[in-house]
Amino acid sequence: MDLIVFPSADGYCADWRGRRLRCAVGRSGLTSAKREGDGATPVGRWPMRRLLYRSDRLAQPVTALSSRAIADTDGWCDAPGDPAYNQPVQLPYAASHEVLMREDAIYDLLVVLGYNDDPVVDGRGSAIFLHVAREDYAGTEGCVALAAPDLLAVLGEARLGDCVEVLNADPKGSESASELKNM
Repeated sequence: MDLIVFPSADGYCADWRGRRLRCAVGRSGLTSAKREGDGATPVGRWPMRRLLYRSDRLAQPVTALSSRAIADTDGWCDAPGDPAYNQPVQLPYAASHEVLMREDAIYDLLVVLGYNDDPVVDGRGSAIFLHVAREDYAGTEGCVALAAPDLLAVLGEARLGDCVEVLNADPKGSESASELKNM
């Protein structure tokens, strides 16, 4: 089963097994030409690879996905040209990277999506995750974000092989009030 993400008259939504969930996407909207640092969420279908979670803030979520706790030394390389581009790295790390053990709660639940990873294409975008949304559903750096209870529900029902599918239109064909930016 896929988590289907799409624009709607109310912003961005996700459909999970017939339930409509509010979500956030990249601050620059959606794109079919993703580039590192553009702030857009790539259109396409991306497998849910694994779950990383903050064990100091919550118990290990129930999920069929492989999962492990985030450590203080976990990072993700976002430096085009670096041999570890779009891969997990151990901190400290010399090249540009994201720190996964964040002070805010958005990476308390972090699903690694199979975007630009098989093979990695330099500069095409890195660290596309499914994670916890900010309270105001502000745009992300390019990830998809759900409220924590919704993400926990998805994780509880997710099976190996499930994907996040990002569409540039409502699959039911209704008009979208959200303006999409194609980078």
